[in-house]
Amino acid sequence: MYATGKYSSRGPALIPRMKTKHRIYYIALFSVVLLGLIATGMFQFWPHSIESSAEWTLEKGSVHDAPLIRLPASSPIPERGDLSCRMHTCFDVYRCGYNPKNKIKVYIYALQRFVDEFGVPISSTGLSREYNDLLSAISDSDFYTDDVTRACLFIPSIDVLNQNSLRIRETAQALAMLPRWDKGMNHLLFNMLPGGPPDYNTALDVPRDRALLAGGGFSTWTYRQGYDVSIPVYSPLSADVVLPERQPGPRHYFILSSQTAIHREYRAELERLKEENGEALLLLDKCSNLSQGAASARKRCYKGQVYDYPQILQESSFCVVLRGARLGQAALSDVLQAGCVPVILADSYILPFSEVLDWKRASVVIPEEKLSEMYTILKSIPHRQVEEMQRQARWFWEAYFSSMKAIGLTTLQIINDRIYPYAARTYEQWNNPPVVKWSSVNSPLFLPLIPPRAPGFTAVVLTYDRIESLFRVITEISKVPSLAKLLIVWNNQNKSPPEESLWPKVGVPLKVVRTKENKLSNRFFPYDEIETESVLAIDDDIIMLTSDELQFGYEVWREFPDRLVGYPGRLHLWDHEMGKWKYESEWTNEVSMVLTGAAFYHKYFNYLYTYKMPGDIKNWVDAHMNCEDIAMNFLVANITGKAPIKVTPRKKFKCPECTAIDGLSLDQTHMVERSECINKFASVFGTMPLKVVEHRADPVLYKDDFPEKLKSFPNIGSL
Repeated sequence: MYATGKYSSRGPALIPRMKTKHRIYYIALFSVVLLGLIATGMFQFWPHSIESSAEWTLEKGSVHDAPLIRLPASSPIPERGDLSCRMHTCFDVYRCGYNPKNKIKVYIYALQRFVDEFGVPISSTGLSREYNDLLSAISDSDFYTDDVTRACLFIPSIDVLNQNSLRIRETAQALAMLPRWDKGMNHLLFNMLPGGPPDYNTALDVPRDRALLAGGGFSTWTYRQGYDVSIPVYSPLSADVVLPERQPGPRHYFILSSQTAIHREYRAELERLKEENGEALLLLDKCSNLSQGAASARKRCYKGQVYDYPQILQESSFCVVLRGARLGQAALSDVLQAGCVPVILADSYILPFSEVLDWKRASVVIPEEKLSEMYTILKSIPHRQVEEMQRQARWFWEAYFSSMKAIGLTTLQIINDRIYPYAARTYEQWNNPPVVKWSSVNSPLFLPLIPPRAPGFTAVVLTYDRIESLFRVITEISKVPSLAKLLIVWNNQNKSPPEESLWPKVGVPLKVVRTKENKLSNRFFPYDEIETESVLAIDDDIIMLTSDELQFGYEVWREFPDRLVGYPGRLHLWDHEMGKWKYESEWTNEVSMVLTGAAFYHKYFNYLYTYKMPGDIKNWVDAHMNCEDIAMNFLVANITGKAPIKVTPRKKFKCPECTAIDGLSLDQTHMVERSECINKFASVFGTMPLKVVEHRADPVLYKDDFPEKLKSFPNIGSL
């Protein structure tokens, strides 16, 4: 039995009907709650502050269109500055928070014109071109945000780069009026020319509370280590004068001094050094016979002879940078741009970005009291070290000094590294010039891993017509325990290889590949027959290597699978008289190449050599029938940024059967052409990728007075 009920359009009759006045009440209440929820949701996505809509840019109007802010005389003034400030005491790192990119967010205040109660501007210059460039670079970077609520760091649009143009009290009042100032917490000021006459303080005199200062003339007395950032004094010549990079090496002058405002005691000492050392030292001063102006600022004189500045800096190995009225000098930037090693004499000076840059690699710092010993000190530095310092000096300028953008973004990166130390740049990233690499090629090597011993290596033997020598090489290589396969590259199209029955009997697969053309590059072709990761390239006349030497070479390669591992080492040198590179095969203490007449490498480099070698290098090698080994050394060094590894003491290959007819290396023009190869390849690569090292790998017990039978590799050759 089912109960039945009456229904109406309003619902079951059993449910009592709501009174009209109550229904209106609840509908109104529901509407209010709904509107409240909608408003709350909109608030979450609506800009939280009017400040966030004022994105920093000069394109919206000229400086004269910026809002005018009048400063009452009674406006508060920040405190002088807390010398005890550190990141954990005066900086709110929690404002930065966590973000997946480990990148601080920087907010730039909207541009405003501050004047005192009488309408006089706080700065005589307003917004300088340099500060405009700095703010523009930051606003275009990944650091920038136009949302003030997301900001970790705040940068005022008030230009304090040059204290000479500022009214100190009024500038401080303007800073205190910034809406997010909060005693300078998380605010960053950029200043390059601090102090003023007569004492020239080494830090900005504007009271700034707890604000961080990126300053261009800090001393050890005013620099708050780990809080402030020491920056360079930007040289306007960086934008106006282009100095092409010069190859490192000796220059026309040994020491050059080009600063014009040197204290008379320092100039007297430099003149005495000039008298003692003659033409090795060039002492320049401003030109008294030229009219003042921009043109005269780019000239220097010595006894009436006029020199172009800063071009003359490129003619000296070392350039003196003495303190002036201020510790920080724009001359340092000019010297670095010229690739001249700066000799810095400025006691207590905090060098630019010294928190991350290793200045020992690019400069010589001498106490002011030792100015008289400067020539002797510099003469004691080895030539190769001077060349490295010249190269590093130029790179420091390109990376960190060359523009206001470089200076600004480097400053922010240093602060970023403090806040996110687990994602900070390493010493190598800050100080090592980047290796030239091809974006289209990525090495597949898992460098920290050691390939297993089991697969062994494939020996690729390039041969033409030396049958007896070839067979001896095969016989010797077959004794190596880790040999997995022999691949013979037959490079003679006019003659067939020997019959199969004539070949030596070996315990591993032996495959003969016939090439279509006689090319040296055939030895580096990525043949399908190469199934192991490791390849031993070896010539058909290398009969002197023992099985112990070859096995040891393979073991070394397993630990360094991204390197060329070979036996005879060679070196590239810069010929200062000829002004170009030369090939050196004599016995030296250094190595930058190993001959691929016998060398281990990863088979991936066969692919790169064949299909990704830049320019016309591969064709040039085949046309000249020379230098394929140098090309491979260039290739591997350019990809990895690492030097080859020389193993065992052997310095040269001896071929008892070779004659002047069939021995390529005995050709009289061989050395000259090898030098031409190095210069050709360096030109194509656009750099010199080869790295120089002063070590080799030997078995642990190689020279120990220990029974031979207990050594893993007793039969190691001596030549």
